[in-house]
Amino acid sequence: SMPGAVPAADRRQRASAAFSLSCLSLVLSVTAFSSSYWCEGTRKVAKPFCKGQSKGERCIRFNSPEANSSNAVQYIWETGDDKFIDRRFHAGIWYSCEEIINGEGEKCRSFLSLTQAADRGVLWLSIVAELLYIILLVTGVILMSVEMCYCSTVIDGLKLNAFSALLTVLAGLLGMVAHMMYTTVFQMTVNLGPEDWRPHTWDYGWSYSLAWTSFACCMAAAITTINKYTKTILEFKHKRQVLERSIRIECKFPAQ
Repeated sequence: SMPGAVPAADRRQRASAAFSLSCLSLVLSVTAFSSSYWCEGTRKVAKPFCKGQSKGERCIRFNSPEANSSNAVQYIWETGDDKFIDRRFHAGIWYSCEEIINGEGEKCRSFLSLTQAADRGVLWLSIVAELLYIILLVTGVILMSVEMCYCSTVIDGLKLNAFSALLTVLAGLLGMVAHMMYTTVFQMTVNLGPEDWRPHTWDYGWSYSLAWTSFACCMAAAITTINKYTKTILEFKHKRQVLERSIRIECKFPAQ
């Protein structure tokens, strides 16, 4: 029984590797899906007028001490590009947020409301695909844990193995399509979105990186699961050939 012990340990190792990768993929995808840092950038906005004692580069100053007096002539010092300030923003699947100039916190609005009517359907498809991706990952993780903990026979394990491999591959494909659809919608919104939102500069944020890392982990889990399945099948075939050979030898040379 010693030669069979190594593949069994190897199978367990592969199963735990696939399970760990699937769990990591699930955590990363849920974090990315719920956050709003898929894209980050800045937007050029006109500086507000300085209020009260506030001075500095983030508001427009007057040269008159009594700025509120209607008789006082107000001269604005800033000209050209100095009149504008870069306001930071970040956007995700659900909403887009901008910092409040000379104030605390952020002002957020639904990303759906910013997209063109023509692109809204694609964004909804992206959201549905992301949700299905997460659901399939959860199902795959449950099947893998059942296989690791409760399967008494190798045949039952193989059935679950095949099913979880199929689900993980399907999840990966859905995840890839969802991420690509969101990227397309965001780029369309940058070009055709409302004037009061269009960014001056932008780049992909940490959530976007997490989403693609999740996809990579998902595909790695799928490959590990398929590899484990094929190795088990080959091991079975080899054992059957050995058994058939020994039976043929027994038939040719029966024990005296």
